[in-house]
Amino acid sequence: MPVDIQRIEKDQLSCWRLRNEDAEVIVAEQGAQVLSYRQGEAAPIIWLSEEAAFQAGQAVRGGVPVCWPWFGDLARNPQSVQDTYQGSQPAPAHGLVRNIDWVMARSDTNDHSVTLVFACNRELPGWPHAVELSLNISLDSKGLHLSLTSHNRGDTTIALSQALHTYFAISDIHQVTVEGLDGRPYIETLEDWQQRQQQGDLIFGGETDRIYLDLPSRLSLRDPGLKRQILLETRGSRSAILWNPWIAKAQRLSQFADDAWQRMLCIETANVMDDVIRLEPSASHTLSVSISTESI
Repeated sequence: MPVDIQRIEKDQLSCWRLRNEDAEVIVAEQGAQVLSYRQGEAAPIIWLSEEAAFQAGQAVRGGVPVCWPWFGDLARNPQSVQDTYQGSQPAPAHGLVRNIDWVMARSDTNDHSVTLVFACNRELPGWPHAVELSLNISLDSKGLHLSLTSHNRGDTTIALSQALHTYFAISDIHQVTVEGLDGRPYIETLEDWQQRQQQGDLIFGGETDRIYLDLPSRLSLRDPGLKRQILLETRGSRSAILWNPWIAKAQRLSQFADDAWQRMLCIETANVMDDVIRLEPSASHTLSVSISTESI
């Protein structure tokens, strides 16, 4: 199959399909959200909920939502990030850009890769700052590459937290391990936000919601059930959130089957907590992750 780009519709959402050989990525204009990524007939690499709803103004469960200009609950962010929001309404979780349409600003294809660049260039409610935001999505023979760039066009320094909130498809949460976290500090959000230190590779036996700090640039999600490992190579990031809702919380989530927790794991490439970004006037920052697979 040739390298190409095609516009498609998924219910109420306008989307773009990128193909390179047997690899395929689907991206929604809403939130510039990657919805799926797969290579040939193999199991998907990016997980999309079987109950996902493609509704305008509503976040889609799965894929790679963009969290910006803050991550999670604004009140849990550093004060410098909290101070950037001046809205009269309660601050929505995960920022202001997930549920709005971005503009597909540029596309490019050659013999080896296919690329889309999305721009979010509209005013955001309660956030009166001149920061340009773009997401570069590129698919080549090595994998999927995402780069989120913030450029401060204003005359004051702006603090940001952000994440590429990636849902990975796995065979069984009980079987997988995450390598590259050994010895790293993390915040255990499920136990009063205590700071702890990882011992060995991460395995899963219950609800997980941890913020890892001071990370290396490479993590690996090892999945014996699918005989593969998913490799994450990051740039411009020293933090990540690892999340799985497990049994009880899964039953309370929207667009989420009761048993779906067994088949997904979020590893969210981020700039959070001590890793927040301070953008001086005219400065820019790029948060990037490259996702590839290897057989094991």
